Amino acid sequence: MKDHKKYSNKTKAAFILLIVMLIILLGNFNTLRNSKNVNDNINAIYNDRLVVAHYIFQYSKQLHFIKSEAEKLDLSDNIKKNEIIHTLDIIHDIDDLYAKTVLTNNEKRHFDAFLGSCKEINKQVENKNWNKIAYSSAQALKTLESLSQIQIKEGKAKLANANAMYSKNNSLGQLQIALLIILGGITFYLLIVKKIKRKIKIPEPPSMN
Repeated sequence: MKDHKKYSNKTKAAFILLIVMLIILLGNFNTLRNSKNVNDNINAIYNDRLVVAHYIFQYSKQLHFIKSEAEKLDLSDNIKKNEIIHTLDIIHDIDDLYAKTVLTNNEKRHFDAFLGSCKEINKQVENKNWNKIAYSSAQALKTLESLSQIQIKEGKAKLANANAMYSKNNSLGQLQIALLIILGGITFYLLIVKKIKRKIKIPEPPSMN
């Protein structure tokens, strides 16, 4: 009977250990998956938000220059034309880099509008229509401002997702620690305390004979 009880306690301990270890294992898989998602979000913030923000800044810088040159009255038409064409070449180089980033549908729509404004600038340079160039430059700058706001919004969303996953991982880690403590307590009770209790002999009552 004692052997049966001893075997039963160890079986219970092993069963509890198996369940807790399974929970911890599943928790670790979930933690690893969340960690990968956090890493993906952080990379997206850099690759598709901060890098694009740099491109937008470069676009804005060149367009302000084009607008300024088009509005100058003391420059000859040929100088204006050459400087604006050179600046448009710089913008087109950025186009290739920008197009390689991951764009949402909303971003792509604004980017296409921006490219349309740049195309109009390029067209009006040949006609030396400086007023229309200044207007198209202003329109392109407004589109860039909209793109910048989209970048900020998307970046905040990615950061919020990363923080939420971090909090979830932190909670799972605390749960796993609590389970290990509980497991240790139950195992100690089943394998140590009960074993000690069984070793204590209850004195037999005195014989009446």
